[in-house]
Amino acid sequence: MEQRRYTSWRTKIACAGLLLFFWRGVFAQIRYTVLEEQINGTVVGNIAKDLGIDQRTLKERGFRIVSTTGEPLFRVNTNDGALHVNGKIDREEVCERSSSCLINLKIALENPLEIHYVTVEIVDINDHAPIFPEKVKRLEISEIAVAGARFQLQAARDGDSGVNSVQIYKLSPNEHFRIEVKDRGADGKIPFVILQKPLDRETSPRHKPQKSGTMEILVDVIDVNDNMPVFTKDTYSVKLSENAPIGTAVIQVNATDADEGANGEVFFSFGHDVDSNLLRLFDLDPVTGEIVVKGPIDFEQKDQYEIDIQASDKALAPLTTEKSILIQIVDVNDNEPEIEVTSLSVAIPENSKSGTTVALISLNDLDSGMNGKVFCSVPEDIPFSLMQSSQENIYSLVTKSSLDREKTSQYDITLTAKDAGHPPLSSIKTLTVFISDVNDNSPEFSLNPYTFYVPENNVPGMSMFSVSAHDLDFDENAIISYNIWRDPAQENKHSYFLNINPETGEIYALKSFDFETIKSYQFYIVASDSGTPSLSSNVTVNVFILDQNDNVPVILYPVSSNGSAEGVEEIPRNVNAGHLVTKVRAYDADIGYNGWLLFSVQEVSDHSLFGLDRYTGQIRTLRSFTETDEALHKLVILVKDNGNVSLSATATVIIKIVEPKEAFAASDVKNSVQDEEDNDVTFYLIITLGSVSVLFVISIIVLIVMQCSKSTDYSSKYLQDTNYDGTLCHSIQYRSGDKRYMLVGPRMSIGSTIAPGSNRNTLVVPDHRRRSSGEKSDWKYQKSQWLGLVFSFKLHAMQIVERIQCNSINSVRKNIFESILRTAVRMERYHF
Repeated sequence: MEQRRYTSWRTKIACAGLLLFFWRGVFAQIRYTVLEEQINGTVVGNIAKDLGIDQRTLKERGFRIVSTTGEPLFRVNTNDGALHVNGKIDREEVCERSSSCLINLKIALENPLEIHYVTVEIVDINDHAPIFPEKVKRLEISEIAVAGARFQLQAARDGDSGVNSVQIYKLSPNEHFRIEVKDRGADGKIPFVILQKPLDRETSPRHKPQKSGTMEILVDVIDVNDNMPVFTKDTYSVKLSENAPIGTAVIQVNATDADEGANGEVFFSFGHDVDSNLLRLFDLDPVTGEIVVKGPIDFEQKDQYEIDIQASDKALAPLTTEKSILIQIVDVNDNEPEIEVTSLSVAIPENSKSGTTVALISLNDLDSGMNGKVFCSVPEDIPFSLMQSSQENIYSLVTKSSLDREKTSQYDITLTAKDAGHPPLSSIKTLTVFISDVNDNSPEFSLNPYTFYVPENNVPGMSMFSVSAHDLDFDENAIISYNIWRDPAQENKHSYFLNINPETGEIYALKSFDFETIKSYQFYIVASDSGTPSLSSNVTVNVFILDQNDNVPVILYPVSSNGSAEGVEEIPRNVNAGHLVTKVRAYDADIGYNGWLLFSVQEVSDHSLFGLDRYTGQIRTLRSFTETDEALHKLVILVKDNGNVSLSATATVIIKIVEPKEAFAASDVKNSVQDEEDNDVTFYLIITLGSVSVLFVISIIVLIVMQCSKSTDYSSKYLQDTNYDGTLCHSIQYRSGDKRYMLVGPRMSIGSTIAPGSNRNTLVVPDHRRRSSGEKSDWKYQKSQWLGLVFSFKLHAMQIVERIQCNSINSVRKNIFESILRTAVRMERYHF
């Protein structure tokens, strides 16, 4: 049992030691003494040395005296930490008549915050001589006054205190009188003249003792009045509440005199030594002896008053009796608590740990007892709390949770101080705490990834597009610079032909891009802030090149041996109307409208003989030939695309009308050559048809799987089936309603269209319901992959069809290959 008690006491002592050690870093108290009347600059003590603070850090830490009201009596040297007298100090002026004169100073050091309390005692020196308020005091004493009669004199005043104040009164040698001193404590010593032996007016009508230091006492002896007034009570004591209204009756005294007539009539008056301040607070009725309140009574200025009352008769030689009345002032809760805040001059970093001291709060209430006991509080919904120190009415404001400047950059904290009086009084004070920024946010791009569509043949050096990022941090931490990430091992070298403005995010192309060479490319942009350390983020940029009408149609057939677009066709004279003479074949490297070719007759020798199909380029006879028709006819065919500014080419077809026998012979030679070519084409036909069929089946399966895996809240708007407008060499276009679609590349966003009537580069994006970013990107990526495969097979199918058309294969096989091409186009639309 004894061992357990010993362990418990050791635990308590250890906890107390830890608590004292914790507060020692924030609070410390030292005490100095200095004599009054010291010259300006006198060193009182070295605070930094006594507290163990490195003198070299005083300026950096903001070593200072917390400012107080009035002219400061002391100042500190921020170089060596010494405390100096700031001007001449008069103790009697600073502390008036207080027995001890203590000046409390609050010393603050910032970063980190420390508060130290320094007490300086002003020691009194004997620099004031005693002074009597009256040079001459006249006393009228009856000759029949009995021995022992007391007569009060006004006390001498001395501005000094303690042993330097008035200590002793002496009376010059006299057989009739002696001096007696009554100690009133804080009010000093009061002298009384005591009658030692009766006076005889006939022998000595006036007693004039030798002069004392500064006051002369004259005693006049008169006749008859031999009874002194007597107070009805031995002691008078009363309690008076502060702030009592003017006119409030405090106490009433009463005295009687055994004499008759004027010698027995008593009147009351204040004693000769009553302070002038007391006369402003109380009034005395000379007849009734009632004391009433005359001025404001404040407990905080003085908690009790001792008033000397004289009861005198109205004889020619009046007799007077002194009585002291003690008035105790009762405290009333009439002072609101005062809040003094000592805070840091800099903002608090947002990454400050919990428990970081933000400010120190000192509370003060001029009331006493429970009326002066003060409690402080702050709102609960802020990341700060109050921690009470070991000293009464001292609190520290500390962080209690993490801070985030991006959410709240400053806090206006309301401090509420309330005392324990009845009713309680309270006061509030607002403390503003600023939160400084820390680089804890990376730049964020407005989109991720970025997708841009750039027309081909762009002007080198001109801005193509821009990216933008923002940073939630502040000042330097929010300044963003952009750069293009270039990896030497990267296969895509197109990023080396791009440049970016590091401040604005504007991206410039250093070369012109050709859609026929590259359809799309991808690169990465890194955004970095200017914080320390710097934070960064990157974004993927997908660029799709949009086709422009920059390619002239190329004539595939007819082509002569010297490369010109000119050919000769022979037909029998006996053919019927509608006979296919030949077909002009051409292709355009552009796509969509820019690659959509139309055929027209620019020049013909006989308009009635031959007709040209506007879309297929087929030349057919309009009627049968007659004997009068010429044997040689020339047709100039104009082939132009459908771009905004159309580009065109011409082909010349010379038609010879021969006799049937000659035509049959020429036909046999052609058929022998054609059979050899058909064998090769048939081989490619089988491969292409099989590949497209397999691709179609796989696409259907994958599409079903993707549809089943999609969330139920997402519904795609697929494009409606389109109609193929005709056979175009190396160019595909299809329609859906009033919109025309063109294939840009395998990574174009699904649903992107080119609106008719525009410059063919404006994207119209259908309205889709939103999906989560992860699902959306995966769905687009899968579609783009399959779309790329379909696109590749479609191009192969188009190339085969071109070769078929250019080799003048018969119409049956040609229709088969065109059906394959339509299948590829429908598969591509189905993926949309």
